[in-house]
Amino acid sequence: MSALHIESFLDPQTETFTHVVHAGAGTACAIIDPVLDFDGAAGRTSTVSADRIVAYVHAQHLRVEWILETHAHADHLSAAMYLKHTLGGKIAMGQAITQVQAAFKPLLNLGDDFVADGGQFDHLFADQDTFAIGTLTATALHVAGHTPADMAYQIDDAVFVGDTLFMPDVGTARCDFPAGDARTLYRSIQRLLQLPEHTRLFVCHDYPPRGRPHQAYSTVAEQKALNIHVHDGVNEDEFVACRHQRDATLAVPRLMWPSIQVNICAGQLPTAQTNGLAYLRLPLNVLGG
Repeated sequence: MSALHIESFLDPQTETFTHVVHAGAGTACAIIDPVLDFDGAAGRTSTVSADRIVAYVHAQHLRVEWILETHAHADHLSAAMYLKHTLGGKIAMGQAITQVQAAFKPLLNLGDDFVADGGQFDHLFADQDTFAIGTLTATALHVAGHTPADMAYQIDDAVFVGDTLFMPDVGTARCDFPAGDARTLYRSIQRLLQLPEHTRLFVCHDYPPRGRPHQAYSTVAEQKALNIHVHDGVNEDEFVACRHQRDATLAVPRLMWPSIQVNICAGQLPTAQTNGLAYLRLPLNVLGG
């Protein structure tokens, strides 16, 4: 087994963790869930968060083989395309991203130029696909529920679970986005909780209660004992009822529309129009009460 190194970077604006996984300095690496900074009021992107990743990769003399997305995020824009152009590597996503693209294409009126076939990504994973990150072996796990396309990536004793699970005192992902499903999420979580109890579960986001610092991971044992939504003893019907009740109180994510339309395109920003400016779309009166 190769030595596993994980460096986690927190973007405080969106409370997103980006993880860089490798076997040591001078080896291949994967970058998981990178963030492109976005000022929604100004309509301005920047690469401050992504450039922290670039600096780390250069400092460690790493070779980027993969840029992995756990799902099409609704709360931050992906820096995957920027990192690919800067560092190389293949952008990958779960193959069910086509369902997410098909759901949002009409809402965003993306037209014939946008094809909902996942071709915007370099690679689409199926459940249980294995792939190499240099000397490391990774397995893609389909963990649908939050969205139909959610993937987790297992590498040695670490699993990068995206939004499927949060820290135990925060709970689990919402399921009220198009094609989300609480029963499916429960079954996906149970699959993760069948892993050995020492397995580390690295989250994409942490929203800590007041007084607790952000944490990048918990263990299977901690989740089973302490997760406020899905600890041992919570059955599927109870979880679904809890999830539906909670989801009904949640606001639409602040950056949902900008995030989705960029992220279903693998982090590619819209092309400029005839005036030289690029635009993001904001459909009116679609979501919310």
